[in-house]
Amino acid sequence: MRLVMILFAMVMSLPLIGRTAEPLGAEAFDQYTRGKTLFYGFDGTAYGVERYLPGRRVIWSFLDGQCQEGRWYEDAGQICFVYEGNSTPQCWSFLLSPEGLTARFQNDPQATELYESGDIDEEMLCLGPEVGV
Repeated sequence: MRLVMILFAMVMSLPLIGRTAEPLGAEAFDQYTRGKTLFYGFDGTAYGVERYLPGRRVIWSFLDGQCQEGRWYEDAGQICFVYEGNSTPQCWSFLLSPEGLTARFQNDPQATELYESGDIDEEMLCLGPEVGV
C-alpha cells in the first residue's frame, strides 16, 4: 500500500502532459507581456519581435528594422492587434507553457503558429523613416 501511495504522489507531481492549455485572456496576456520585448519564431526560423508597452500599446518588427506601432485588445477570447497603416485586426489565441507563449493565428485556415523564442531587456532596432535625396 505504501508503494502505491508513493507512485500516486510521483504521478501527481509530474507536469500535465497531453492536456491543452486554455487561451490567455486580456488580463493574463497583459500581465505576462507588459514591459517585455519578445522574439517569435515560426517553423524553426526567426519570425519577428514585439515590444509590449503600457496601455496595451505595441511595436512590431519582422526583424528588418522597420517597425509598426499598434495596440491590442481582447475580442471573443482572442488577442487582436491593429497596427498603423492597417486597420484590419490580426487576432491570435495565446497559450502559456513553461517554454513561453505560443500564438495561433485565428484568421488563417491553416492556423499559423508562432512561439516565443526569447525575452530581452533592451530596445529593439527600429530604423528611422527613409529619406530621399
